[in-house]
Amino acid sequence: MSAATDGPRVRLADIATEAGVSVATISKVLNGHADISPATRSRVDALLTARGYTRRAAGEKPRGDLIELVFHEFEASWSMEIIAGVEEVAKAHGLAVVVTESGGVHSLGEDWLEGALRRRPAGIVLVSSALGERQRLRLATRGIPLVIVDSAGDPPADIPSVGSANWSGGLAATRHLIELGHRRIAAITGPGDMLCSLARLDGYRTAMASAGLDVDPRWVRFGTFYVEGGRDAARDLLELEDRPTAIFAGNDLQALGVYDAARELGLRLPDELSVVGYDDIAPARWVSPALTTVHQPLRRMGAEATRMVLDTGVRSSAGVVPRMDLATHLVVRGSTASPR
Repeated sequence: MSAATDGPRVRLADIATEAGVSVATISKVLNGHADISPATRSRVDALLTARGYTRRAAGEKPRGDLIELVFHEFEASWSMEIIAGVEEVAKAHGLAVVVTESGGVHSLGEDWLEGALRRRPAGIVLVSSALGERQRLRLATRGIPLVIVDSAGDPPADIPSVGSANWSGGLAATRHLIELGHRRIAAITGPGDMLCSLARLDGYRTAMASAGLDVDPRWVRFGTFYVEGGRDAARDLLELEDRPTAIFAGNDLQALGVYDAARELGLRLPDELSVVGYDDIAPARWVSPALTTVHQPLRRMGAEATRMVLDTGVRSSAGVVPRMDLATHLVVRGSTASPR
């Protein structure tokens, strides 16, 4: 094994001495063996990273023949768009794509990490998840590049990321409803610990404030990014005495939940309630009425992330780490109209 560095050669024997372990233990850490205690693995990984060591086995290709695409939780209609973008770029480079679930809620599970280290992918595209410091160290010491898509939180400064203009999307959705004449506009967003949820909600608040409209605290609801989350929040909103005449949902699945709640209460869309979603997944075009929504370029996000992770020059000579936020735009369909 050797170290790919611009400075003096890093010797595993020196790392072993500093860590107080054998060279064999260092080798086990580098090869992802499970029979190493977490404390020892963490200490060795930290030293390898601090000394600028990048794993290279003699005669081994620096990169594998696959891209690992990781979702913390798989949702078919939304995830398939990202998968299509990743596969498009991977295929052009002669690479396969393996899709995995990390097993954590917005974070990487340890079981996934062990498997990824054994697979040794050419790169990892991580969707809507956070990465622990120890996990980052383990990937870095093995020279496995990583790009985050639609980060759950603020992405680490040293990891490239691809997202979309969530604030602008929330702003455009709400402005559309205001321009139609709505004044009682509610917002349902996703989990409060996700950056995209908060950004879309901030766009909604900005549009309301710019129009001189107050936001009743009862009109803002947090929930899951699933149909059930939208349905439960919408039921509460639509049973208010001064119920909203329009709802901006944080994603299309939540918007479909709003449709269900409105039907249960006998409300006609868009005559008695206007609804705007977010993402523009395929079912948005199939429901009745077709859903007005903010188009998020999910396929392109997957493609750009894959290009980044395959780019050996992802860090410029100035040490700049790429950050890309792609534009969103409103797609007006049949679920919005002027209030009556």
